Amino acid sequence: MDWIYKHNDDNTARFILGTVGENSLVCFGINPSTAEPDKLDPTLIRIQKYADINGFDSWVMLNIYPQRATNPNHIHLTVDNDLHEQNILHISKILQRKNLTLLATWGVIIAMRTYFKKCLLDIAEIADKNECRWVALGKTKDGHPYHPLTRAKGFKLYNTPLTDFNIREYLQNEGGKHDVINKGRTYSKPRGGFRNKFCKLLCCRIRSITIS
Repeated sequence: MDWIYKHNDDNTARFILGTVGENSLVCFGINPSTAEPDKLDPTLIRIQKYADINGFDSWVMLNIYPQRATNPNHIHLTVDNDLHEQNILHISKILQRKNLTLLATWGVIIAMRTYFKKCLLDIAEIADKNECRWVALGKTKDGHPYHPLTRAKGFKLYNTPLTDFNIREYLQNEGGKHDVINKGRTYSKPRGGFRNKFCKLLCCRIRSITIS
């Protein structure tokens, strides 16, 4: 098995982890943990098996934000723009193969940092230019794509088919509200001030994707 593995110099950020093939299942999570070649974490063990069961000859794990953290509470409170730009460059190199299947797996954790959705918007633009197809394993009541380790009632990963995931609709719907995770509960509240400006910017950029 040939690996694809890219990280920064001090290994505090991972940009790509996966295997080489012609028909890859490309997954997007929130951020990487400690996994590396031949030392996969529970999430990637499941992704690897799921890809094999569903006819893919390889898989690639990418993330909305590349900082390694086993606890999402330890993710940067504000975005490190240098890390984000490096992440975007690596993602661009993977997606330039065009027409790839992109599996959204970030779950509700995307609500923990407001900048995650801005990062995802940049990724969505790259995916759109390269004619990629977004899919999911199902969605939460708030519309977030299931994580492979979800404990949702009745969810059985290996029996779950891939279904289309409308990334534009997701970004538009999520752009107008601010999600907060508090003691395991997610709720929404209206945006104001800076958040209203961000929402307008988000909608404008989504419209530009649609027009192009």
